[in-house]
Amino acid sequence: MFEQTFKNIDDVLWKEAGCTTELDYTEQTSWLLFLKYLDDLEQEKAEKAELYLLIYAFLFSQLLCLLNL
Repeated sequence: MFEQTFKNIDDVLWKEAGCTTELDYTEQTSWLLFLKYLDDLEQEKAEKAELYLLIYAFLFSQLLCLLNL
C-alpha cells in the first residue's frame, strides 16, 4: 500500500523537482521527511494542549501544514 505512494513521491521528486543528481534527490527527500516529522510533532503538541484546555501556538501557519496538501 505505502510502497506505491513512496514510488509516486520518488518519481515526482526525480522528474519534476529538478533533481539532477542523487545528492539533490537525497537532499529533497531528507527535507520532506524532516517537514513530516515536524508536522507530526506539532500535531501531537496541539492535541496534548487541547487535553489540558490550552491553546497551542503553531510554529508555522496552518496554511503551510502538510495535512493541508
